[in-house]
Amino acid sequence: MTSKQTLGMAVALGLAAALLAPATLAQQPASAAIAVAHQNVGRFERISVHGASLEGNLEGDSADRQVSIYLPPGYDQSPRKRYPVLYLLHGYTDSDSRWFGLDGKHFVHVPTAIDKAWADGAAHMIIVMPNAYTRYQGSMYSNSVTTGDWEAFVAHDLVTYVDAHYRTLARRDSRGLAGHSMGGYGTVRIGMKYPQVFSSLYAMSPCCMGASLAPNAEMAAQAAAISSDADFAKAGFGLKAMLASAAAWSPNPGKPPRYFDLPVVDGKPQAEVIAAWAANAPLSMVHQYIPALRSFKAIAFDAGDKDVGIAATVRSLDQTLTGYGLKHDWAIYDGDHVSAIEQRLQTQVMPFFTRHLQAR
Repeated sequence: MTSKQTLGMAVALGLAAALLAPATLAQQPASAAIAVAHQNVGRFERISVHGASLEGNLEGDSADRQVSIYLPPGYDQSPRKRYPVLYLLHGYTDSDSRWFGLDGKHFVHVPTAIDKAWADGAAHMIIVMPNAYTRYQGSMYSNSVTTGDWEAFVAHDLVTYVDAHYRTLARRDSRGLAGHSMGGYGTVRIGMKYPQVFSSLYAMSPCCMGASLAPNAEMAAQAAAISSDADFAKAGFGLKAMLASAAAWSPNPGKPPRYFDLPVVDGKPQAEVIAAWAANAPLSMVHQYIPALRSFKAIAFDAGDKDVGIAATVRSLDQTLTGYGLKHDWAIYDGDHVSAIEQRLQTQVMPFFTRHLQAR
């Protein structure tokens, strides 16, 4: 994906937030642990992690997910040393392979950002990113019989595997969760539901935060007409996002072959489906999870000022948390949906977790 395509996709994602829409893609074949050479300070490897929480998903995506791991310098030389872990979630239509530079130039390169952060004095920690690229190009990190339970995969299956196979500090106070775009959405969602697993959260440009009670009927009609993978591949971003949202937020096991409901059928809004989508919007959910959010050691979120729709929901989240007297950090910075992500990963995200994760 080129930078221009990525930026265009990002603009569309801001519009798709009005639809509350993610999407899915074909998962690369699972494989055994693969070591990949990088000219970086840390050591990168890509492994396969089986997710019991994803077994039997009606989309047919593999429950064996590829996961990128970045180990800090000295990991191999200090066999008794244990490390905090940052779980990092990528965005919609994206993948761990893109974030780690396996598919060419991208708007962010995790090892470069992390190496620079370490050079700046950030704490050494293990970085973990699962591949959430699915049939509809993104899991939304949600829980659905159609997509599988991605919340539990991240918070249980993946954490359990990493704690068992790497020298982690296997406790809540040493685990952080962060993500960009769909991954920012996943960070807020999973954080609210699994406060016993993670102690600090950082959502970068989180998409899909607000509820839409007036879905686009024309787009829903076009989505309903998509009947094959070939049709899906030709669809625009908004259509793909609507289908992915439906798979994640309005599953229907009685409606093969896609196993989901759309929010508008034959021009008529479907009240129950619209309500289900709204119930998955963090700005609607947050009021139910204030006690969970109060338990976090630290919460932060941000967006670029040119990422207009997402910046507006970031401001809304700030207002809501402020109204509850819940301490948090937030920022609107000079940038769009992707322009400053690598820099902020280095200068904001890593220092944030250095301050808040226990490293001993």
